[in-house]
Amino acid sequence: MREQINQMLILQDEMNAKVHPEWRKQQFEWYRAIWLESAELMDHHGWKWWKKQQPDIQQIRLEVVDIWHFGLSSLLQTTQSIDLLVDQIENMFNEKLPNNKRHLLTCVEEFAAATLKNKNFPLTEYHLLMLSVPMTFDELYRDYIGKNVLNFFRQDHGYKTGLYKKVWKGREDNEHLMDLMQQFSTQSHTFYDDLYEALQKRYAEV
Repeated sequence: MREQINQMLILQDEMNAKVHPEWRKQQFEWYRAIWLESAELMDHHGWKWWKKQQPDIQQIRLEVVDIWHFGLSSLLQTTQSIDLLVDQIENMFNEKLPNNKRHLLTCVEEFAAATLKNKNFPLTEYHLLMLSVPMTFDELYRDYIGKNVLNFFRQDHGYKTGLYKKVWKGREDNEHLMDLMQQFSTQSHTFYDDLYEALQKRYAEV
């Protein structure tokens, strides 16, 4: 687990540096991105009692991963020591939590409330949110690596300048990503490059 956490922190630092080389000095409002992603997660689950809605588990998981990107960024901005962060995150996942029988939407709201209250990334509340999906650490790691590939791909193809097309053939790039991830093993040392190349090939068809 420590190696995987360390890898995610390094990849997040590299992604942020691609968006802005001096990203740590910009004091971006990571907490704002976190609670807004939480709202998107609720939309994917469905909360409107006046219409029929079906939870989209795949998209819910992707929102949990998006929150993780911003959460890691918040942690990296406030703590310079990667080793210290690895310890902190590992302790979170090893923490013995009570059986989480609360509804997913309740956990999302409690997580978002803690985020807004302190304007940071509340690790314990995030872990409870993951458990309510449910989502394991291994699943988080797999989907994080995949989404990190997509984030780099977006930046390489004009996401920041507005040139990038997020919808391909009537489907969002997130959906294409999930399709393509099934074709490769995360245990392969070429997983990252293989997935990027597959995205490149499919995007070229647009």
